[in-house]
Amino acid sequence: MRDGGGDKRQPRFMATRTYAVMAAENPESFFAAAPPLRDADAVAARLREFVARNSSAEGGRRIVCVTSGGTTVPLEQRCVRYIDNFSSGHRGAASTEYFLKAGYAVIFLHRRGSCQPYCRFLPDDSFLKFFDVDAQSKVQVAECHAPVVKKAIGDYCKAIEGGSLLKLPFTTIFEYLQLLNMVATSISLVGLRGMFYLAAAVSDFYVPWDSMAKHKIQSGGGPLDMRLSQVPKMLSMLRNQWAPLAFCVSFKLETDSDILIQKAHMALNKYKMNIVVANLLATYKEEVIIVTNKERSIIRKMNKDEDLEKQMIKILSQNHSKYICGSTNGCKSPD
Repeated sequence: MRDGGGDKRQPRFMATRTYAVMAAENPESFFAAAPPLRDADAVAARLREFVARNSSAEGGRRIVCVTSGGTTVPLEQRCVRYIDNFSSGHRGAASTEYFLKAGYAVIFLHRRGSCQPYCRFLPDDSFLKFFDVDAQSKVQVAECHAPVVKKAIGDYCKAIEGGSLLKLPFTTIFEYLQLLNMVATSISLVGLRGMFYLAAAVSDFYVPWDSMAKHKIQSGGGPLDMRLSQVPKMLSMLRNQWAPLAFCVSFKLETDSDILIQKAHMALNKYKMNIVVANLLATYKEEVIIVTNKERSIIRKMNKDEDLEKQMIKILSQNHSKYICGSTNGCKSPD
């Protein structure tokens, strides 16, 4: 649990407070009770324009929604404290770059403040260390950072100005699922050419809005009893109702290698995913397993400078092509 009043990264009151888990609500109830999404009309308009532009491109460009970063669970309506699902967003950001290189248009649904496409190689130092001030008091990019910054700006501007990248930010689980619903409804219009690459770390439990404290929970009140409800499983909604023809890729992260593949197959069968990317917490940066109903393939980094996502997106793009070609609606190549 985090307190928005300061950099308090350790959970507070965990030894004396009780967290009870309630059964999952149905998706309709979740959306009905969720706080309205800010600027929903503007977001819907941007999505319509983006999908229309890219679906009318020569041959019809494929469109992928990449979800990235972790969702938060507010504990108060006027939120000070929240439960966080940590994710740097590096995989989603890197994958977005490789999807763009593969010819996809990308809707990047990302956590505010998480890693962004084309920013992965920028230094982790303070923002001010990127710049120098010359003798004439002009601010310029520090020479040691100039090549990386120049390339990042060039690639980013090309994607944005070319209309092939749309960025939509979220913070809370409420924002994320409402946005995912809107994106899916839009992508459904391109049918088989749509893809979902669900790399976000989505909260499994949350506090329903209508049972949430309105103001900051006071620490002087002693032990806190909190009821957490299970977040409705939206993968079934995505697969069966929102975008039934889209190619769907989900992720399964575990700490126990003995159950990893079993869990991946469960996700394939239960949610009708086309592919599950299985990875272990200890090795997810170096190795993933691409799992389908017919086979599984291990992908490993060949060297420390290689992006694992480069191999991943190549394989997923190939599988997406096979999915399109294997349908009764015909075969269309991204090339």
